[in-house]
Amino acid sequence: MASSMVSGVEKLIRVAPAALGFSGSDLHGKHFPKLGLVSCAGNGVNIRARSKIPVLRCSLAESRPPSQPRFIQHKKEAYWFYRFLSIVYDHVINPGHWTEDMRDEALEPAELTSRNMIVVDVGGGTGFTTLGIVKHVDAKNVTILDQSPHQLAKAKQKEPLKDCKIIEGDAEDLPFRTDYADRYISAGSIEYWPDPQRGIREAYRVLKLGGKACIIGPVHPTFWLSRFFADMWMLFPKEEEYIEWFQKAGFKDVKLKRIGPKWYRGVRRHGLIMGCSVTGVKPASGDSPLQIGPKAEDVSKPANPLVFLLRFVLGAMAATYFVLVPIYMWLKDQIVPKGQPI
Repeated sequence: MASSMVSGVEKLIRVAPAALGFSGSDLHGKHFPKLGLVSCAGNGVNIRARSKIPVLRCSLAESRPPSQPRFIQHKKEAYWFYRFLSIVYDHVINPGHWTEDMRDEALEPAELTSRNMIVVDVGGGTGFTTLGIVKHVDAKNVTILDQSPHQLAKAKQKEPLKDCKIIEGDAEDLPFRTDYADRYISAGSIEYWPDPQRGIREAYRVLKLGGKACIIGPVHPTFWLSRFFADMWMLFPKEEEYIEWFQKAGFKDVKLKRIGPKWYRGVRRHGLIMGCSVTGVKPASGDSPLQIGPKAEDVSKPANPLVFLLRFVLGAMAATYFVLVPIYMWLKDQIVPKGQPI
């Protein structure tokens, strides 16, 4: 059965049309060195790795190309993906990938130290992360933003969030003035951004001087089959990519904290939909020093319906794999004696 799966995957890579924007995956993992990332402070990086993150001298970034290899890393696909996922998101997805314990641990570096802080929760979806935020900040000071009205409808039903401002919006073009918020939080959203660097640049812009951004998101797998499905589905950044995006946007004191479900026992080879919490501090008032080109994706342009449908179906199939991974890891946790690697 395993050999037939490998054969099927390799066939899919060979036949995937260029029009779908899928260029295939490196099944042999030659370009994925093992990393032991600790933190990044100021302009220096504290890291144990075979390859070092370069110090970035340039302030000009190119926009990412509109054609991406990930099938759901576009606003239109993500919109429809969550149209259906919102029905079961809190009951099916969160228990396997984003538990309350993980949420609280991931939010710790954000330092939500005052009830009066102004907080924006970008890509807040059903409000699961926001429930963790309002433990520390008054709900009236929190804004939940998401592009999916179906996800936001779930957030509106949660009693602790009834005083939050809930708005539809784009993470890459936030409807907030410059120097607006004390904290910027975004959990489980960056993987759908066509241009992550643009979104992090916006995080910098809307924060006040000394404000802190906290982005919680996936990490890239090293196991070949998980890596293949990850590259089909959505963006799974490498840890050093998060650091680079934050630094290029102008953030200082950038730090990365690893998180994951307890039953994974620290295993990260399959990637994690919620695998790290990255924070950075805004050192100066005003806009980001990073100059960036026009948006890569124009959602107003009509899409080829057949290409759109095929991209959506293939992306949803890849997502199914990652619904099964936490179940597989939970079973291994139950079977393998404690103290032994799984």
